[in-house]
Amino acid sequence: MACVIAGAGADCCLMHMLGEPRTMQVDPRYDDVVSDVKAFLEQRMAFAVGEGVAEERIWLDPGIGFGKTVEHNLELLRRLGELVALGRPVVIGTSRKSFLGRLTGVEQASERVAGTVATNVLAYERGASVFRVHDVAPTVEALTVAAATVPAR
Repeated sequence: MACVIAGAGADCCLMHMLGEPRTMQVDPRYDDVVSDVKAFLEQRMAFAVGEGVAEERIWLDPGIGFGKTVEHNLELLRRLGELVALGRPVVIGTSRKSFLGRLTGVEQASERVAGTVATNVLAYERGASVFRVHDVAPTVEALTVAAATVPAR
């Protein structure tokens, strides 16, 4: 895939996931989730660059919810700056995720807008720059306000 991306001059998003979709949520374990995810993203980015993908074309996604417990997801959000330090745009995809429901008690995914907005504002403040969301308007509104208060990067 890296050769195709390099040949096309396309942007790409490298995402972390523990295991495979069928098993990723079965007892996920890490020595240190942030260090492990960071090392994985660094390795994949080095591979992509080695295959000819321009580094400026790479985005990084810690894979919130993909082989991670509630605590893993929260730790990634708390320490997001460590991933931002890799120097590439960080993508956050917390939208309506089940960990938000576990935290808030909101069972219906479509009702998790407030949790989604909160995590995106916090992620923005910590350096994330790309947000995958279902509820675009409230997220844009919240990020517009956040951007007005966060010092220029």
